[in-house]
Amino acid sequence: MKVTKRFVLGGMAALPVAASCTTTAAATARAPDTIVVGAGVFGAWTAEMLRRTGRKVELVDAWGPAHARASSGGESRLTRAGYGTSRRYSEMAADSLEEWKRLSRDQDLPLFHQAGVLAFFDGENEYATGSHETMQALNLRSERLEPADLRKRWPQIDWTSVAFGLHEPDFGALMARRSVGTLVEQFVRNGGTFRKAAILPPKGADTLTSIETITGETLTAGEFVFACGPWLGKLFPDVIGARLFVTKQEIFFFRPPAGDTRFAMPAMPGWIDFFGDTVMYGFPDLESRGFKVADDTHGPIVDPDTNDRLPDAESLARVRDYLGRRFPAMKDAPLSETRVCQYENSSNGDLLIDRHPQWANTILVGMGSGHGFKHGPGVGKAATRLLEAPRAAPEPLFALASKALKQDRAVH
Repeated sequence: MKVTKRFVLGGMAALPVAASCTTTAAATARAPDTIVVGAGVFGAWTAEMLRRTGRKVELVDAWGPAHARASSGGESRLTRAGYGTSRRYSEMAADSLEEWKRLSRDQDLPLFHQAGVLAFFDGENEYATGSHETMQALNLRSERLEPADLRKRWPQIDWTSVAFGLHEPDFGALMARRSVGTLVEQFVRNGGTFRKAAILPPKGADTLTSIETITGETLTAGEFVFACGPWLGKLFPDVIGARLFVTKQEIFFFRPPAGDTRFAMPAMPGWIDFFGDTVMYGFPDLESRGFKVADDTHGPIVDPDTNDRLPDAESLARVRDYLGRRFPAMKDAPLSETRVCQYENSSNGDLLIDRHPQWANTILVGMGSGHGFKHGPGVGKAATRLLEAPRAAPEPLFALASKALKQDRAVH
């Protein structure tokens, strides 16, 4: 099935129907081999990677794929390979990009825009140097650009105080909600099932054999994956609990001047501005939605169930001040749209892909907001490897044991 305009405007409401169409008497003769709880980007890709192994997989979500309160919802996410000296994340981003491109092929509406990504810095630092060297070692295209080059190629940006930039021409923007919806639709069409249900905190002894829904239904399987984003700590308060930091993040879209093409593709790439202790980032005007600007600084801790999605006037003022300084032609641009979502991070920003400490047949996946969306396919592959090799140790980078109780961000 192609992603049609009707499909997108319908909010993917057809997905549960598509899932129920596969739920015939023959299809439900046995319980699924694996249940994946959480239909965001990590859960959806994990379900798909498990399906490819021949498993019967059921994907469960309380509201639906990439719903409005999910960290995988919304408009767009950057995909990039620049990660300082962290070769693993660079490799995962490049490998995942190929999966995103395959998913995007033959769709009526694109899932991936090769806009390029431009990071710029106010001075030499280990992150910038490491990013460039790591990408070169992996044969990923990366250009180091001096101020004169930056001014020539992107004159619509004020390059004051910028020392240099790193341009990744093969990366760009992923259309977030649309991508996850497309993936889940294909997962269902290829034999997976989707169920809309809210899950209670799991209970079990030496192994987990079933989970309960809030309506009293029992779901059984041989394996479980929980990829519940900001709700992971609520389902596993003793195991995850305070190791998960859920913060309020605000995003703003501004309207470019009428007829002005300087802030849309191909004139404008996705961008990340590293200056001082602050990181701002944004996107070109994708599909006439507006010029997106956001502060990557972690916001206040919030509860994903009770957090009203209202932006703060102070945040808007700060972003407007930045916008006027870095993109002068956008100084007085009208605000078109706002969005409030959340990050859910580990103490230092590393992802979680590990077994539950009590149940060897249960994988916990998450802590990926801020930089995790692009890695969805790679996360799915890593979670599948743990289920395929029960005795294999988790990658130290992703191990639960490495998640601390105090925030000390190290990954951007």
